[in-house]
Amino acid sequence: MPSSPPAQPLRIALLQSSGRPGSVATNLKVLDEAAGRAAEAGAGLLVCPEMFLTGYAIGKDAVHRLAESADGEGADAVAEIAARHDVAIHYGYPERDGDRVFNSAQLIDATGTRRANYRKTHLFGGFEQDVFVAGEQPVVQTELDGLKLGLMICYDVEFPENVRAHALAGTDLLLVPTAQMHPFEFVAESLVPVRAFESQMYIAYVNRTGPEGEGDEAFEFVGLSCLASPDGATRVRAGRGEELVLGEVDAALLRDSRETNPYLRDRRPGLYGSLA
Repeated sequence: MPSSPPAQPLRIALLQSSGRPGSVATNLKVLDEAAGRAAEAGAGLLVCPEMFLTGYAIGKDAVHRLAESADGEGADAVAEIAARHDVAIHYGYPERDGDRVFNSAQLIDATGTRRANYRKTHLFGGFEQDVFVAGEQPVVQTELDGLKLGLMICYDVEFPENVRAHALAGTDLLLVPTAQMHPFEFVAESLVPVRAFESQMYIAYVNRTGPEGEGDEAFEFVGLSCLASPDGATRVRAGRGEELVLGEVDAALLRDSRETNPYLRDRRPGLYGSLA
């Protein structure tokens, strides 16, 4: 069941950006600049979009060429940025493990220490299913500043069972880097706040923006990154373009909402066996 929240809020920064698809070096520069701005604004955590390190719609060959291990050069570079600016960073990247490539997201804390790595479990559409191998661990968590953080990626949050598993494991703040595209704006606008309410947690949903890719792999990412809270409200919302927005995970709101909302207490798991 949910853990007791900390006394102090955690300020987080949401980096809504597609960087430069295909250029890891440029994306690290964008990340460095954003980390500096986030730290100056008092943020303890910076959350980046899905596949931020390399770009999303860059084709299978480029994804596989740029993929690296969870402790590779990209992770080292992000760790250096995190430690220099004293801010934790959660970023998406293609992870190589032997011959397999996963759509992954990793959290590195403000000391530059790798804290958690998650592999996307629900692959969206033919592009992802052709490029990546699906992960098999649905709940990945770590702790930061007294909060229990859960990691997830994009399409994963659209499965209520996934988010409820995090709720039952005590996740306070769910980090969801995404590459959410037109015409599915309703996911950012409506579904994410509902997930936060029904599972009593904060959700940081951080998107790419603008056109990316060509031909059958051309997408229009819609932005609309948000921080949704357990009372169903959207605490901060980005527009459609490149943007860094800041919000706070309010410990008192989290505690009070969990005390008054009966969803998790009123569950009857014995009735849900058919869901599996």
